[in-house]
Amino acid sequence: MRRGFERGAKAASRFAGHPLCFGLAVAVVVAWVVSGPLFGFSDTWQLVINTGTTIVTFLMVFLIQNSQNRDAAAVQIKLDELIRATRSAENALLDLEELDEDALERFRKRYEDLACKARDEARRREADGGADSRRDARERHRAEEKRELRDMSEDRGHRRGAGLDN
Repeated sequence: MRRGFERGAKAASRFAGHPLCFGLAVAVVVAWVVSGPLFGFSDTWQLVINTGTTIVTFLMVFLIQNSQNRDAAAVQIKLDELIRATRSAENALLDLEELDEDALERFRKRYEDLACKARDEARRREADGGADSRRDARERHRAEEKRELRDMSEDRGHRRGAGLDN
């Protein structure tokens, strides 16, 4: 059943994003509007379009979610591979999507702080006439970054071990 749903969802997603599908939707609406006078613009006539659009919208929610889940999983795997394959990258970042909101916020704040420090360092270097090389500053920041990420990862490991992290 799952395999059938996946194939059907992929096919439906491709079709729904195709200009032909949009053209068909416009044609249905035009046919509905044109048929209004034939049915005296009755309640039943209005109910037909309301029911049809409600059903299509309801089903499209699931198709869109399925498509987004597949795309997000594929992008995440690609990002994980880039992190894993990059020698200087921090492997502790590989499963960030599994963290709770508080842990993600701590990582986000940490990277915001690192960006701030890097800008301050660049301004300081510019004011000093470039006395400190960019490479030295980057290496210093990277070492500090790795230490802090390791500390955050160890804290996360301790929290998991203590049953505090879900």
